[in-house]
Amino acid sequence: MSDAQILSRIVENIEKVIVGKRRAVELLAIALVCEGHVLIEDVPGVGKTTIVSSLAKSLNFEFKRIQFTPDILPSDITGITIYDAKKGEFNFHAGAVMTNILLADEINRTSPKTQSSLLEVMEERQVTVDGKTYKVPTPFMVLATQNPIEYIGTFPLPEAQLDRFFMKISIGYPAAEEEINILERFNKKSPLEELTSVADVEVIKSLQQHVKEVYVDKSIYKYVTDIANRTRKHPDIELGVSPRASLALVKAAQGLALYGGRDYVIPDDVKKMAHPVFSHRMMLKPEANLKELDSTLVLDNILSQVIVPTKA
Repeated sequence: MSDAQILSRIVENIEKVIVGKRRAVELLAIALVCEGHVLIEDVPGVGKTTIVSSLAKSLNFEFKRIQFTPDILPSDITGITIYDAKKGEFNFHAGAVMTNILLADEINRTSPKTQSSLLEVMEERQVTVDGKTYKVPTPFMVLATQNPIEYIGTFPLPEAQLDRFFMKISIGYPAAEEEINILERFNKKSPLEELTSVADVEVIKSLQQHVKEVYVDKSIYKYVTDIANRTRKHPDIELGVSPRASLALVKAAQGLALYGGRDYVIPDDVKKMAHPVFSHRMMLKPEANLKELDSTLVLDNILSQVIVPTKA
């Protein structure tokens, strides 16, 4: 079975539970093979937690969920060292991050100190407790959710934390026919309970290696750089994207190429992945709101102005 067929099988398996949201499911699969973390921002009840659970069950991965609240401590995330009086030694008790897939539910409801405890592990794939370093399992992926409309009692993620997320996606409300399908599908029993795995850890590790081998022409690197530079100079943008974001866009384009059955990246791969990778990393100026602009519209404007390479 080819890499593209494996990814398609994962997507189709998740769609046994998630109705009509193929784009969101595909983005999750691409982020997985690119070893990236995902922020899912949407209103309550549209399936944020369900889509993550479906991904975990499709992969037969170890899966942990932590509901973020103001009283969650950093040690709940990273782990803690506890003294065993009987044995006369200190033992490490692993936190929630010691898993393959971690669902950080409503991440903006916990304190900045607890949010920051995810920084090292998301970037370095390790935690340091009492001077000792512990590696997290591989593959490792953080999927965080947040509600974009509730601000009372929340702590907005700082730019440094947002930049750790490989991409941000939104599921959105279903269409009328899709909602009817959801009601029929979930009325008696959740299809999530019957979902079986279609790939294991070794298969995903192989895909994560293969995606790095997808060819990227120098003209594609220049195309990504040109887009990134435009975000740093655009009159409506206060803070443009970082070099980390540029690297993420290249990786995402490689992931999309792999999903499409190609061993090389084309400019269209970059354009299709620009929004989920760049949008949450751009900070607009206050005046942009007066113009009724958002990051999507501004990025569309930038993409329309950058010259697309004709040879890749």
